[in-house]
Amino acid sequence: MPVTGRLAPSPSGEMHLGNAFAALLAWLSARAQGGQVVLRLEDLDLPRCPARFSQGVMEDFRWLGLDWDNDPVYQSQRFGYYEDCLSRLAAQGLLYPCYCTRRELHAAPTEASAPHTAAPVYSGRCRTLSDAQRAALELQGRRGALRLRVPDKVYALTDGHLGPYRANLAQEVGDFILRRSDGLYAYQLAVVADDAAMGVTEVVRGRDLLPSTPQQLYLQEVLGFPHPSYCHLPLLLAPDGRRLSKREGDLSLRALRKRYPPTELVGVLACWAGLLDKPAPVTPRELVPSFSWDRVPTEDITVTELSLS
Repeated sequence: MPVTGRLAPSPSGEMHLGNAFAALLAWLSARAQGGQVVLRLEDLDLPRCPARFSQGVMEDFRWLGLDWDNDPVYQSQRFGYYEDCLSRLAAQGLLYPCYCTRRELHAAPTEASAPHTAAPVYSGRCRTLSDAQRAALELQGRRGALRLRVPDKVYALTDGHLGPYRANLAQEVGDFILRRSDGLYAYQLAVVADDAAMGVTEVVRGRDLLPSTPQQLYLQEVLGFPHPSYCHLPLLLAPDGRRLSKREGDLSLRALRKRYPPTELVGVLACWAGLLDKPAPVTPRELVPSFSWDRVPTEDITVTELSLS
């Protein structure tokens, strides 16, 4: 089957070097296999994702030398499709409204955090509410989020870069939200629905998203979608050990563009990825013939701006 990879940025701010690192490797992996690359702007939360950020991300990709093979897809224009997916799940009896507040979730003594995530494991406290109980909560002004019932079952995968990974959804995640109480569709639903609709066969992204993969495997299963392959990358970390962040303005690509040519930045990223022995000017296209996952490190990479000089 032909490979289709994807660039799927969340345009909630200026892209930083960690975003560029993940995008470069996603692009290289697909192109090295003779595959296509599709672009999706994950702008579900429109107030946080104004159009200027989407345009800026695409400009940054083009400046780096990363191209794509489709008209860009905007998640903010696909709400009808997500609602259709929810209807399919509702018809299977897999959805229910949840009225828990964030404070209640974190205060509940029966909730526990999974070992690989800071989020509490949902206890299912709203699973068995009667119609009368739901009506009473709504009379109080509560609006329900939609949760997906999960099975007491282990979902496992072999990540193409990091190896085996598994999680029991009931014990380590709990029923998870697909549409928030404010009507915003959740990342888990949108990414699964769109990967299927766009024919994505390979997902390359940061290792911080590996714990969400079993949830996505389950969603693919109940929606009848195929499973893509997954490769999760090491993260680029700031000197204090936290991952690079748009919110903190870490190594903004827009700022770095004023100081370095694209080939120099790509060369630094390629060196961090193990594709070059030392930084040297290079284009993404020149890296395609020598790309190999065997050369990419599995441990996170601590970087400083001085690393670019």
